[in-house]
Amino acid sequence: MTQAADEQTETISELEAVIGEEPDIGRLADSPSQQDAQASPPTPAPGPHSTDTKQRILEVALDLFTEQGYDGTSLRQIAEQLGVTKAALYYHFESKEDILMALHMRLHDFGKEALVRIGEGPVTLALWEELLDEIVGEMLAQRKIFLMHERNQAALEKMHREDHDAEHEDIQNQFRRVLADTRVPLRDRVRMSASFGVVFSSLFLAGDAFESTTNDELGAMLQDILHDVLTG
Repeated sequence: MTQAADEQTETISELEAVIGEEPDIGRLADSPSQQDAQASPPTPAPGPHSTDTKQRILEVALDLFTEQGYDGTSLRQIAEQLGVTKAALYYHFESKEDILMALHMRLHDFGKEALVRIGEGPVTLALWEELLDEIVGEMLAQRKIFLMHERNQAALEKMHREDHDAEHEDIQNQFRRVLADTRVPLRDRVRMSASFGVVFSSLFLAGDAFESTTNDELGAMLQDILHDVLTG
């Protein structure tokens, strides 16, 4: 048997295995003749098992990308850590790059709720401090994301997708709109901008500089510094 045939056989076996592992895949589509004779029932929505598996893949990948780098990690290693086949990974992600992108997109979640709360009205320093405190809490809960970014900058810089770039630009534009609001005194807006920089420089640019510091310790210090910047 040729190498290509061996690989095809392996892939078919893996796909057959994953169908058994992921009950939310649903039944295979009917053939055209059967579809003409009888309408197919609605495809079941992904169940909690599927969501849990996807999150487990991301958590294992996050650990491996952080510890040994994106380029040094293979899909097979991720699958082995999870105890599943490579086909199980392909069911949730089309490529290793898709996994890295999904991890990166977690950064976009920070501050989204804050922007919703801000709305169209002018922002006070008190409200800004309250929202930044919430963002700090969210970011500290996922500190490893920042460490992963620090150690895989080359791989991340190669990723350019329309949906990612558009969302990134939209978030930036919304923050710029808040900081450009002339209804807020200029001095306050400069303080708001500086305080936002404090958060990201401390958690994003610092890499593993504060790795030994607990979330509670780092969070308390950041909140004190933010308060000083905004009201000092």
